[in-house]
Amino acid sequence: HARDLDVKRFKDLCWRHCLLALDDWIFLPIAYLSIKDEPQRCQQLVLSFIGKFISKELPSEWSWLEAEAVRFARRLLRPFAPSELAGHLRITDRHARRLLHKLVHLGVLIATSGKTRYRLYRLRLD
Repeated sequence: HARDLDVKRFKDLCWRHCLLALDDWIFLPIAYLSIKDEPQRCQQLVLSFIGKFISKELPSEWSWLEAEAVRFARRLLRPFAPSELAGHLRITDRHARRLLHKLVHLGVLIATSGKTRYRLYRLRLD
């Protein structure tokens, strides 16, 4: 409980939260007692949080492949390789890379590794 925290522990938790935010972590701080006493309410909160990423409208001019690639990224909520997307969409790795490059150019995805050759992609959350 917050009243039981000393100043040093509170400062430590604030730093930890800031560092995770800088690393693009997204999390919901839920107290253990809330999970224990109100599990359905916590479940609803988590489902609403996930729905925030899944339920956004996609432009109608996008192809079904582009739309499904974005849905795939929203479901994963972690960086993924072109081969993972290719397996999901049942397309070649080369086609998946072209599709991912286009979505990066549109500002929907971010390349998270590699300087000259992108290896992992993730959903842009801002």
